[in-house]
Amino acid sequence: MSIFINHKPLETFNFSGGECHVKISPSDIGGKTEILAYLNTANDIMNLLLAVDAIRRINPESSIELTIPYFPYARQDRVCNEGEALSVKVMANLVNSLHCDTVTIYDPHSDVTPALLDHCQIITLSDIVANSKLVKIIHENELILLSPDAGSEKKIHATAKKVSNQKRSIEVICASKTRDTKTGDITATHIYGDVKDKSFIILDDICDGGRTFIEIAKVLRSKGSLDVYLYVTHGIFSKGLDVLKSYFKHVYCYHTMLSQDKIDNSFLTILAPAHQ
Repeated sequence: MSIFINHKPLETFNFSGGECHVKISPSDIGGKTEILAYLNTANDIMNLLLAVDAIRRINPESSIELTIPYFPYARQDRVCNEGEALSVKVMANLVNSLHCDTVTIYDPHSDVTPALLDHCQIITLSDIVANSKLVKIIHENELILLSPDAGSEKKIHATAKKVSNQKRSIEVICASKTRDTKTGDITATHIYGDVKDKSFIILDDICDGGRTFIEIAKVLRSKGSLDVYLYVTHGIFSKGLDVLKSYFKHVYCYHTMLSQDKIDNSFLTILAPAHQ
């Protein structure tokens, strides 16, 4: 799973020197070209650049609608320490250079990414959750939505509003964390609100190793909460799923970077359609 051109996998290989190569059938390119790009590696990014060039050479008039569910480098959306790059701007400049008619991204890490992208369209966290099986799960299990930090609070409240109904207005509580900007270590986690005898689902855009969510789950447990669930749009899960199993009843994501052999379907549910 990497790049799809009009729903067909892009044909790629690497030369012995490491250079990328793509090939697209001219018969696949018409007046509109849809590109779905999972850019998990530097090679994926280069393959996207090459693919758009190939499409332009086949049909210069083809309108290109690009979808990048997980936007690379979005987490580096500010310069914290002298000598660092503003990585999200570098990536956005590359994408803008493709001059696509639309660029759709899913649940961006912050407002910085869409502000930097030309012709950007956003599929929000609330859009994803409200159109998924999570709505039923939230209501049936009387789950409270938990925002893991101040940066997520606005979109968690928007999600609660969208999934509430006449029978139940979904509650939101918030957490915060203190992090060392030089080391990245979490030094403290706080939860604001009464959690005893209540069940929660933490909602966020990305799970990398899972430390933020594990620390929140620990605090919830120490304060007497019941079941804790986790939803993330972009499931990197760099430490695997086993590290989460002691803390969460179930984990949901829109898509994951895990290989198929690392996915435990009894613990992780992927919400995206199969081709994504």
